[in-house]
Amino acid sequence: MTQRNLPPSASVAEKGDGAKLVIPAADRNGAAIENLIAQVIEDRDISSALEIASGSGQHILRHARRHPHIQWQPTEIDPDRLASIEAYAAEAGEENILPPRVLNAVLHGWADQFDRQDLVILVNLLHLVSHEDANVIFRETARLLPVGGLFVAYGPFMRGGELTSEGDRTFHADLTASDPEIGYKDDAEITEMLHVNGMTLIDLIEMPANNLAFVAERD
Repeated sequence: MTQRNLPPSASVAEKGDGAKLVIPAADRNGAAIENLIAQVIEDRDISSALEIASGSGQHILRHARRHPHIQWQPTEIDPDRLASIEAYAAEAGEENILPPRVLNAVLHGWADQFDRQDLVILVNLLHLVSHEDANVIFRETARLLPVGGLFVAYGPFMRGGELTSEGDRTFHADLTASDPEIGYKDDAEITEMLHVNGMTLIDLIEMPANNLAFVAERD
């Protein structure tokens, strides 16, 4: 991934047992995201799923336990986080979690490295990349999905060009002060970016802590 200057508030990972990392935000929002994915894929024929930027591995472990019929592919670029994903998966013994793979999701052509996936998940990344990089992520995601495949992008966003809480205003200011190319994306901008990359927004879900979840389908 393109190296970005991020403020300390953007990426907080604590040392856990062995190689495991603990991301407090993943503990806080884990249940909500787990339930979101369960809601989104209900009555869908989903057998494979890829998570972009799986972080510590805490989220994908929840999904694998909840949906044992789905084969889950975690990805990361950071070696410590790749090791953490492996440690969580090994301890849990979930056979439907594939070994994590290195993925720089802002590089053109990365979809060629993977088989088609019925579902792609992206959690808390879009505010940490540039608009150009976000567009690459969307374009490659669309290439990875079959017609009717699902893409779920979760995180903090502007609504109608406005930052709607004091916490969001502070965090966005921290991000743009560290790197003017990153920061919160607008909900309308995300919807348009999905459209130009061959996906259609089918649901926009309000999530706890003022987050949003965009649910899109491959055209």
